[in-house]
Parts: sequence; structure tokens; C-alpha cells
Amino acid sequence: MSKTATIIKREFLSRVKKRSFIVMTILGPLLMAAIIIVPVFVAQLSDSDYTIAIVDDTRLFYDRFDDTDNIQFTPLSTNIDRAIDFMHEGRFDAVLHIPEIAFEAPSSLRLFSEKSVNFNAKLLIENILRTEFESLKLSHAGIDKEILQAIETPINIQAIRIKDDGELITDYPEVSMGLGLVSGFLIYIFIFLFGSQVLRGVLEEKTSRIVEIIVSSVKPFQLMMGKVLGVGLVGLTQFLIWIVLTFAIVTTFQVIMPDMFRFTPDEHVFVTSSQVFSAEEMERQKEHIQQYDTTAGQIVQGLSAINFPVMIFSFIFFFLGGYLLYAALFAAIGSAVDNEADTQQFMLPVTIPLLMSIIMAQMVISNPSGPVAFWLSIIPFTSPVIMMVRIPFGVSYAEIALSAGLLVLGFILTTMLAARIYRTGILMYGKKTSYRELWKWIRHS
Repeated sequence: MSKTATIIKREFLSRVKKRSFIVMTILGPLLMAAIIIVPVFVAQLSDSDYTIAIVDDTRLFYDRFDDTDNIQFTPLSTNIDRAIDFMHEGRFDAVLHIPEIAFEAPSSLRLFSEKSVNFNAKLLIENILRTEFESLKLSHAGIDKEILQAIETPINIQAIRIKDDGELITDYPEVSMGLGLVSGFLIYIFIFLFGSQVLRGVLEEKTSRIVEIIVSSVKPFQLMMGKVLGVGLVGLTQFLIWIVLTFAIVTTFQVIMPDMFRFTPDEHVFVTSSQVFSAEEMERQKEHIQQYDTTAGQIVQGLSAINFPVMIFSFIFFFLGGYLLYAALFAAIGSAVDNEADTQQFMLPVTIPLLMSIIMAQMVISNPSGPVAFWLSIIPFTSPVIMMVRIPFGVSYAEIALSAGLLVLGFILTTMLAARIYRTGILMYGKKTSYRELWKWIRHS
């Protein structure tokens, strides 16, 4: 076994045996699966009945409030003071007061409650009264409401992605956007997290003078690469475990609780194997099906449109490529200073591209095929984050290959520069390192 492999083994085993690694390996997939599952449980737990008493002094809107699944309206013929007393007695959660001047002064509307008002209930009431007030204004102006309703046309365009083999699949840009941002952010976090481990490991060995004993047996370059690759394998191992456990958890919940993930794709609503629906039937079927679709089902359906083999392979590659590129620089910084406080002056220029990439990710998702997105996904210092943001939207294999090739080239060049700094800085003590000093180390052959 080579000396570099021995160092890799030591770095790997020393970290995977830590309690923090085991805890995060278990918590990671639970947190990822919870992003899909927990909102559904929370929504179900929060679906308690919310009762609202209505005191309508105008007597115009009593029959306009229809109950929903968890919001019930009760018209009262008493005055507002008596209705509020009923609320204090616990008979109602809130009281809606529509005074006689409400039509002329809509700001006089009031919704009383002892606790914070249910947001969905408030929004529902506002929508109902807005529609009714508009109808009254149209009637007073002599305009037929039915004509305006016939003109109103809600638009909901179905996005279709054409795959390379010509297959048509329903596209969910919202899911692609979320997946892209999460993937890019995870790359950003992983590079910082594991790169910092390399920096601290180098700094600890240097300040404790252990490195003097180690470099008597191995070359500085072998030591640096052993630490970088060993920590990188820890991150890769943790990530692969996360993928398997997250998939297992979500799949288990889908099997045990299928109603939580119920969703019918649009193509199953509009066209069946036996018939093509008329326009009216299509709308009716669509409205009927949407009543039973769940948020978790929509997310899972949206994820199914993503090319996950490419996504997972790209994530692993760009994580490793980005990590190796930055970890070599972090190792060089750790070797060049004597304490962690001195690392700040060198960390800023190294981390600026990473910070810029996570900031620019917001712009990239608005136009993932634009020139800014393209170039940021090609430059090695920003490509690990930006390319992962773009891939869920569909990126050609040629662009992925170009970005990957340049990332490998960038890793090789930064490793060569970092190695020159590392071999000199690892044995330097008691001297404040400057950028001029680093440049001398790089130029020294």
C-alpha cells in the first residue's frame, strides 16, 4: 500500500468513526425526506374546524358564505356586541361584522377574534366580499355581470418537455427550480464544510509539530493529497448513504400511505386510451381530479420528470471536482499560517467565487439557458454550484462534458499551485505570511 493510500485510509477512518459523522449520516436523509413528508402531516394536523359568526347589518350577504372543509360560517341575527359575547363563551372562533355602511365604506368591515385570525379564513372572506361588492357595483352601473364572467378566462398552461428520444413528459419548472437551488446550495455547503476540515486538519498538525515527523516519511505532496482525498471520500460516503436512505424512506411512505402522494398527471386527465374528452368534459375532469391531488404527490410527480441518473452522477462529479479544487487551496492556506485567525486574509479571495455563485444562482434559475448561466457553469470556480442549478432544467451532454473537463483541468492547475505553497509553508513557523511570500513559494521550483 502506497504512503498516500495510507494517509487516505487514516483520514477516512478517523472521521467516519466520529459520533458526529454517524449522527449526521442518519439525520441527513431524515431531513431530506421530511421536506416532502412533514408539510403533508402538518397540513393534516392543522385542518381543524374554524367557526365564524356573521353579523350582517345590510342583510345582503348572509347566503353568500359557503362552508369549506375546515371553515364553517354561522349567520346570526343578533347585534355585534352579543355576537362577540358568544365568541368569548367559546361558541365561535371569530366574528365577521358587516355594517350598514360597508358598501360605501369597505374599510368599515371587521373580523373579531380572541386569538390571531386564521389567515386562510381571512383570505376566503376577503375573496367572497370582493366578488359580491364588485357584483353590486356592476348592478348599480347597469352592467350585466354574466357578460363579464363569460369574458374572464383563467389561463393555466401545461408545460411539456420533449426529451432527446422524442418522448413527451409533463414539465414542472417549479420543482426544477427548487431542486436546482437545493442541489447548488448543498454543493456550496459541502465544499465549505469538508474544505474547512482539510484546512483545520493541516493547521492542527502544523501547530502541534506532528507534521515534522510525518514529512520525514512521506513527501509533502503525498501528505496534502492524502488529506484532501481522505476527507473527500468521507463526504462522498455520507452523500451516497443519504441518497439510499432518503429514497428508501420516501418509497416506504409512498407504499404505506399512498393517499399522501396522490396525483394525476394532466395527460391522464385530458386523454384516455378509449376516448378524447370534449372541452367541457376536460375542464370538469381536471377540476374533479385536482380536488384529490396532494402537494407531496405533485412534488414526487415533478421529480419524476427529472433525469435522476444524470442528476445524481453530475452531483457526485461536481461535488468531488469542486471539493478537490477548493480543498487543495484550503490545504495550502492551512500550511501557510500558524493560527486560524490568520487564515481570514487568504480565505476571502478563495471563497469569493463560491459566494458569488450562490448569489448568482437566483439569477440563473430565471434564465438557465442564458449566456450568464452558461459561462458561470463553465468557469471551474463557479461551475460546481451553477451547473447543478441548471441541470434540472435540462442541459445538453456537450455542455456538461465541457464544464466537467474544464473543472478537471482547474483542479489539476490549482493542485499544482497549492502543492508548491504547501511543501514550503508546512514547515514555516513564527513568520507572518504575505501574498508576496506566497508568490515566491509558487515560483520556487
